Amino acid sequence: MDSLIVEAVKQKQNDYYELNRFFKRAKFQKEEIDFFLKESEKNKYPLGEVFAYNLLGRHYRNNSFFEQATEYYLKALEISREIKNVNAEIVTLNQVGVVYRRQDKIRSALNYHQMALELADKVEFPDDDTKVSISISNNSIGNIYLTLKQYQLALEKFKKSILIQEKLGDKRGLAINHQNIGFAFQNLGDIDAALEHYHKSLDYNIENNSDFGKVICHQSISDVLLLQRRYEEAYKYISEVVSISEEIGNQYYTSEVFSTLGYVQLKLDSIKIAEVNLEKGLAIATKHKIPSGINKSNLYLSELYEKKQSYEEAYSYYKKAIEGERKTFNDKNILYVNTLISKYDNEVSENKIKNLAKENEIAKLKLLRNRNVLIIALVSIALLGVLLYSMYRQRLLNNDKKILKLEQEALRIQMNPHFVFNALNSIKLYVINNEQKNAVHYLNKFSKLIRNILESSTVKEVTLSEELKTMNLYMSIENIRFSNEINYIEKVDSNVNSERIKIPPLILQPFLENSIWHGLSSKKGDKEVILTVKKESDEFIQIDITDNGIGRDAAMKIKNSKSLNRKSIGIYLTKERLRNFANEYKNDYSLVYTDLVDEKGKVKGTMVTLKLPIL
Repeated sequence: MDSLIVEAVKQKQNDYYELNRFFKRAKFQKEEIDFFLKESEKNKYPLGEVFAYNLLGRHYRNNSFFEQATEYYLKALEISREIKNVNAEIVTLNQVGVVYRRQDKIRSALNYHQMALELADKVEFPDDDTKVSISISNNSIGNIYLTLKQYQLALEKFKKSILIQEKLGDKRGLAINHQNIGFAFQNLGDIDAALEHYHKSLDYNIENNSDFGKVICHQSISDVLLLQRRYEEAYKYISEVVSISEEIGNQYYTSEVFSTLGYVQLKLDSIKIAEVNLEKGLAIATKHKIPSGINKSNLYLSELYEKKQSYEEAYSYYKKAIEGERKTFNDKNILYVNTLISKYDNEVSENKIKNLAKENEIAKLKLLRNRNVLIIALVSIALLGVLLYSMYRQRLLNNDKKILKLEQEALRIQMNPHFVFNALNSIKLYVINNEQKNAVHYLNKFSKLIRNILESSTVKEVTLSEELKTMNLYMSIENIRFSNEINYIEKVDSNVNSERIKIPPLILQPFLENSIWHGLSSKKGDKEVILTVKKESDEFIQIDITDNGIGRDAAMKIKNSKSLNRKSIGIYLTKERLRNFANEYKNDYSLVYTDLVDEKGKVKGTMVTLKLPIL
């Protein structure tokens, strides 16, 4: 091996995948890796250093010394970035993600695999090696979804990965993916499908002569046989790989093997030897800080002591298992929601870029309009042509409509990102507090609201019924932040055909938002918003939005007292949209604000009255 290493350093191959192929999957001993690193440093071969550090990372990872593995992988990542070797960086990012995943550090694992996938996707003409890296990233992210118990999402990632592997004939990758797919089906309750994929994985591992793969497959098949109460068969499969697992030295799976072996023996009433193996599995998991192994061993030991009628010890182990599982699962669920928020933040950033592009287009149209004014004026003066002037007026109106339409699109694109971000944070609190029903209830409402907003952004008008449904969803989500203290009431007269009346989409939202944040947010006691729709005549409908808030004067004082006082453009753009909407009808719209007072002249709220033409 030393001569092979010297030759590799001498050649100084600059492609990471070619360097890997040079060694033809050779198994390096620790001393040989140290020699490779020393030779690479001496001969100033940085890619050799990256390769050696990655080999050291794998050595320590396979022996479950995760901190040392992480240290060497990060050194490899640093050098690969310094020399700007993209292939080396992609491979190393995936390796860092794997070592974090083994420790149940889901956030870090997801970040590194996502970085690897994004970097690989940027390669304009990916070769087979890059496609393998993309497959590994998808597979690893799928594994993270498994730990989050998002099994359908995991299957989607595995299917993307397996398509690449089938095209490339990557038997090792196919073995890994069939194993993972089997685990997803097992947790979805489809035991037959799980066994089918586990056996496919085992076949590939036997074909590849992979002892490590055999250990994993035997472990998984034993778990399924345990579920089916086929204890003798389970014992046969798991006992075949105990010595192989110890010889390989991967403590993560060795812990799993001993725990499963002990549990099978427990089911076969071999209590004493079961206790020995379960304690051994727990000791290995504890030493190497493997949370999933600790939880599993504690749960099995609880059942063992219950069978021995040692109920106090049984309860102690059960409590440890449940507390460990709850902590891990809650942390992962919180991470999952945080990931959604992170994705939303990215969307907001993209929308801001789109908004700037729209504003730039508006500015160009305005410049074009002003230039056309000058040209047409000169032509009009020269030709004294009233005709050309009227054509200019028509073009001017068309440009104005385009500008207004773009302003509407810009408004929809920036549909209050703070509201959406705060809504997601509010829903996250339900997850943190384990209020699953509330979390699911409001996530469903939130998703419907976002879908309605996106659909509305593509149309000029919606039915009054659709607008009211969207406003109801909006008020439900906003109400979370007020602990559902706001009583929102809709009153629609029976003579109003809300399915046929058309209004601009999202036209009522700014008025409801003002009622909440200017009228009610500073008010103590009962909070109420009433939305009333009635048919004023055959030509108009009237929409009243009434709140029992602090009134406009008090709200203005509070606003003026704030150190940061932004000028809101929401109502201004809404009026522009209403004006544009009314241009299509023979009648105009009207908008009136009324301060409500009681018989003593004390402010008791605000009413916004909006009259819209329907003929």
